[in-house]
Amino acid sequence: MSEWPDGWYRDSPPRAAAGGDAPAAGPSDPTVRLSSGGSRTGTGQPGTGYDDGYENGPVPPGHWPQQPPAQTGRPAGGSGRSGWRRPGRWIKVIAALIVLILLVGVGLYFYLDSKLHRENVLVDYSGRPAASAGSNWLITGSDSRQGLTRAQERQYSTGRDISGHRSDTVMLLHVPSNGTRAVLVSLPRDSYVPIPGHGYNKLNAAYAFGGPKLMAETVQNLTGLRINHFMEIGFGGFVNVVNSVGGVNMCLPGPLKDRASGLNLKAGCQTLNGGEALSYVRDRHNFANQDLQRVQDQRLFLKSLLSKLTSTGTIVNPFQSIPAAFGTAGAITVDSGTHLYQLIQVAFALRNPQTTTVPVANSNYPTSNAGDAVQLNTAQAHQLFRDLATDRTVPRQLLGGSKLSRQGA
Repeated sequence: MSEWPDGWYRDSPPRAAAGGDAPAAGPSDPTVRLSSGGSRTGTGQPGTGYDDGYENGPVPPGHWPQQPPAQTGRPAGGSGRSGWRRPGRWIKVIAALIVLILLVGVGLYFYLDSKLHRENVLVDYSGRPAASAGSNWLITGSDSRQGLTRAQERQYSTGRDISGHRSDTVMLLHVPSNGTRAVLVSLPRDSYVPIPGHGYNKLNAAYAFGGPKLMAETVQNLTGLRINHFMEIGFGGFVNVVNSVGGVNMCLPGPLKDRASGLNLKAGCQTLNGGEALSYVRDRHNFANQDLQRVQDQRLFLKSLLSKLTSTGTIVNPFQSIPAAFGTAGAITVDSGTHLYQLIQVAFALRNPQTTTVPVANSNYPTSNAGDAVQLNTAQAHQLFRDLATDRTVPRQLLGGSKLSRQGA
């Protein structure tokens, strides 16, 4: 007896003859009902006659296998797009950096402002000039050796154990209130002027008699201008400021040598370090008109120094701007009412001022108590200072400018 169910073979399709095609599987063929993807046929709908897997049937024209649904959500455990590509997150990071920079900048400003040496220099007194247009700065350079070592004093030929105090540099800076260029006026140290309580003497004697207070009073009486701000720098501070900005470039028309100041410079453009710069602004023996040429060199050097200090290259480079800021703040003395932002304003004003020396009548004026001195041209000097007091344009003949001179000229 057969083990197969009776009659199973009877429904089997006949075999094709040799060389003939096998007939398609009929309804009784069990494989028709087998599907690779389930019991659906055709396009997935009952009764179409096509299998989704197409393993046992022909592929219908234009029909593609069923695709998985499009993924619309984030994959499990993922975050979709990278968070760093989101504009919102970048904006927050940039805003945080800006806030941090502002906080550091504000903190640095107040710290540097506290580092300024302040003295009560500009005091009221009977007959003090009234306030006028613009603002006026008294800028002095003292012979203080503070900040210099003994080795540096020998190296820079400044001398040792110098008694008393003197000011070889006296400048008046007027910053107009109408937006025009500032005017920088040198007052020669040997100018023969009245000093309150001491009669007539050389201008730098005022500093020796009564320090910066008496110097400020003397200059205010002489010019008729109220001094609004005071700034002073000594030898040591000057060297530190120049070194903190990496030196200052000067182009000299000829070589300069001076044993008194230790100066030894070649002709042409060169970068002066702090010691060389100090010798340069002190030098007067190389010139026939001595101090009158020295004050021009001082103005030119000051302009070069401030141009570098306020240049874009220095400001945006923290490795230059921060040392320069610290070196400058710790090197200067100001009056009690002056703050850092005002020093920044005056630094920019000194980048390109009009310059001159107060009009001189006689550079070798003999005196009975002070030797040869500088006699000022009183009429022209009064006109210059009256124009500054009212912010009027100063006539060209009163603006001598500044230029370098060759040795011995």
